[in-house]
Amino acid sequence: MSRVKSEDERQYLENVFDKLGFTKENGQLLADTLVDADLRGISSHGIQRLDWYRRMIKDGTIVPTREPKVVRELPGTVLVDANQNMGQIAANLAMDKVIEKAKKVGVGIGVVKNSNHFGIAGYYARKALRAGLVGIALTNTRPLVLPTNATQAFLGSNAFAFGFPASPHPFMFDGATSTVASGKIQLADKKGEKLPGQWVVNKDRQLVNDPREAEDILARAAFSDTQIGGGLLTLGGTDVENSNYKGMGNSIVVELLTGILAQGSISADTVRGKHDFSQFVFAFDPSFFGDPDKLKADATAMLNRIRNLKHVPGKTIWVPGDREYKNLANNQKQGVNIDDKTYEEISQIGQELGVNVPAKI
Repeated sequence: MSRVKSEDERQYLENVFDKLGFTKENGQLLADTLVDADLRGISSHGIQRLDWYRRMIKDGTIVPTREPKVVRELPGTVLVDANQNMGQIAANLAMDKVIEKAKKVGVGIGVVKNSNHFGIAGYYARKALRAGLVGIALTNTRPLVLPTNATQAFLGSNAFAFGFPASPHPFMFDGATSTVASGKIQLADKKGEKLPGQWVVNKDRQLVNDPREAEDILARAAFSDTQIGGGLLTLGGTDVENSNYKGMGNSIVVELLTGILAQGSISADTVRGKHDFSQFVFAFDPSFFGDPDKLKADATAMLNRIRNLKHVPGKTIWVPGDREYKNLANNQKQGVNIDDKTYEEISQIGQELGVNVPAKI
């Protein structure tokens, strides 16, 4: 692992996205989403995604010159067509519209169609938080996840993020509805680390701990119309006794609010013909229900009670968001971590595009 200054990473990414044909504003947004992920220690959705983005631009899956547009809207709802551009750009537009509506009528709902990968879901929920609102963001993905008792991937890893005002930082849950996001498998493969826990199974629904084998399984599930079998497990792991059907249910909810509601592809069908993800963003004004300062104080008190419960010696009770905000504070000072394989990738991209690579510190 190496560290680079976050401002150097940001400048590098802005330069790369400029070379790849994005507008200055869109390139800055894309860079911000990746740097934000790395600063928060969510490396699976940081700069290590750049090589994948570039490959999708090369094969026409992503078209940087097509601007997202609003298809229709009402006082509390909006539908955005990503127009085959990056999901970050369309989801950001949708959340801006949703925030505007929530400020006027108390609630806003936005759906994005014809989209692509949109980075970390929490990025958009935090945007609502900064506006004094409660925020939610969801996305479907390629088919990576096996429903309960299935041996064939069908559902997406389908991220869900929820943010609520609190101190010293907001409550911020941001995670996949599978045991892990596929990006963590990619990172483990790059680092040569064995997979812990119940993450991936093969066509016989047997656990796989070799990251390269797991990557091959996920690649076949995500990019092949002919299913061989295997994939990510839902929350709850391999067994019904551990309530893995609840993880499946969570993932289906996201499918309904994204691919189905957007009248786009469900995760299972993104491998056929047109590639399109869908997103769902939501925000509401908590002040309708009570004094916002009291709501924030009450949420803070509850979260602190959880943090201070009796616990296993040597362990810490982390409330969702605690690790990420701690990482943010540390990495802003120390620089962000980039694994060696990713650093090789961004060095090669920099060389090909004539962009200076961020120096190691």
